[in-house]
Amino acid sequence: MNRIQRDLALSAVSLLSAGALAASPAHAAASPDSTYCPTPSKAEFRKAKYNEPEHPPRGAAAVKGLRVGHIPKGFFQGHVTAAKHDGMTEYGYRWTDGRDDVDREHRSLWVRVACWPGANKPTRLKNVPFEIGRFQSDAKTRRIGGRRVLTQRADGALGHGRYVGWVERKGIVITVLVSDPVVPRLGEIVRGIRLANR
Repeated sequence: MNRIQRDLALSAVSLLSAGALAASPAHAAASPDSTYCPTPSKAEFRKAKYNEPEHPPRGAAAVKGLRVGHIPKGFFQGHVTAAKHDGMTEYGYRWTDGRDDVDREHRSLWVRVACWPGANKPTRLKNVPFEIGRFQSDAKTRRIGGRRVLTQRADGALGHGRYVGWVERKGIVITVLVSDPVVPRLGEIVRGIRLANR
């Protein structure tokens, strides 16, 4: 092999290596992806199905791909929530103090992310086909925690408290439900939620 052939061969290897690096998952993770929406793993779906409580509950990264920057104190257990239906995926985490849901002192926080292609503005949240926590026609648009959210009083299957939701970006909805004792912290909770890239 002469010198020119050797140099061409080394250049080809360098180009192939650079291409492989650019296509690697680690490299892809570093670049922002505007279409990324956190979805649960098979293990998370299993936990949700069997409603396995976690003691102690998870922290800020309870929902992989989502950061919950402010979690009030006083929660002693947690539950993964996950579902796939009607062309959408829901993935969340619920923190509780262990009291019965009907107890007015019951403390709970539920943060959920939903991947639904039709989400593009707050008023569209009324059309999201959630299994639990559909927004009613009388839900109002407000600013809470620096975000424009759709909000309503929680009742029925949701229990007591306040329920809010917003479109984080097209196709990605985030909802937060807090029980009455946690309502005063709702603004801090909403402000502290951030969607991560892969």
